Amino acid sequence: MRRLVWLCLVVLALSLSAFAQDSKDFPKAEVFGGYSYLHSSIVGVGFNSHGGSGSLSVNPTNWLGLVADVGGYHSSDNGLGVTTVSYLFGPRFVARSSSPVTPFVQVLFGGVHSSVSAGGASGSTNAFAMSAGGGLDVKVSPQVALRVIQAEYLFTKLNDGINNHQNNVRVSAGIVFRFGGK
Repeated sequence: MRRLVWLCLVVLALSLSAFAQDSKDFPKAEVFGGYSYLHSSIVGVGFNSHGGSGSLSVNPTNWLGLVADVGGYHSSDNGLGVTTVSYLFGPRFVARSSSPVTPFVQVLFGGVHSSVSAGGASGSTNAFAMSAGGGLDVKVSPQVALRVIQAEYLFTKLNDGINNHQNNVRVSAGIVFRFGGK
């Protein structure tokens, strides 16, 4: 797992020169909101959870964004309910150009709160979380874009009695509002 994180960081660092266009015509902030799907595993059982996520990206340059991301997901099956809330922060690297399509990659770190209920009993826990992935935004107007996909690997370190970590997948889509720039 650590090797994968280091490999992603090295690839991102080496690719920064490709993103180094110094354009003053980029959004200073972006707000995303949309639907999210989370496939996770708790107590050795896989869950398909649905919910929403939102993020705020403050962009000091045209290729770098500083992201705060929050997501909430719920699954209910056979009397077992699972609710997960993620809160993640980190850098986003964006390949902006004159094209209406804007790809990005990001690595976010933070936490996750997970609660499970079944048969009148319930429990919850907080743990470390990290995500790595990327997405594509398609410009609709200078102030609006559609995030057609954002797909990420989401690592959580819940102590659920069976595993001490979980390998999850999160996929999101929605709308992006852009502020500042043209």
